[in-house]
Amino acid sequence: MKHVTTILSHIQSLPQFKLLKSHYCYQKFLSLLSPKFKKAIAFVYVRDETLFVALSHPGFKMELNYNKNLLKSLVAMLAQQDEKCQKMKVSKVVLFNSKNHKFVQEKSTYCSVPHYQEMALGTFTIESEDKDLLQAFENIRQSIEKQC
Repeated sequence: MKHVTTILSHIQSLPQFKLLKSHYCYQKFLSLLSPKFKKAIAFVYVRDETLFVALSHPGFKMELNYNKNLLKSLVAMLAQQDEKCQKMKVSKVVLFNSKNHKFVQEKSTYCSVPHYQEMALGTFTIESEDKDLLQAFENIRQSIEKQC
């Protein structure tokens, strides 16, 4: 029985799966980036020695615009270090906003509402004759009693 790595390397060497090699290099390139840049980039691809970088949110464009040289040097270093990515050469970087990538905000489990021990006991007298005011104070009393 063949090993999985043998089968995958054979599949990658087939001409119809030529894009798998470049996909490996793109994923390797993204893994080398800092976490803030990983969050900023939706996907990358290289065409005619130009690195196209799709941004996950338009707000990241200015920051990555200042770091184009960093991206180019990282691709050059990757091409030197990894044999599979030697054909990946970049002379220009183009940034664009991705239309298809939805910016997904991670739901936080942290609740920003402070929780504290209620010090009131809900024992107070209501000295009003207005029914709406009586009902409002009664609702306050009930909510205090529930928290105790």
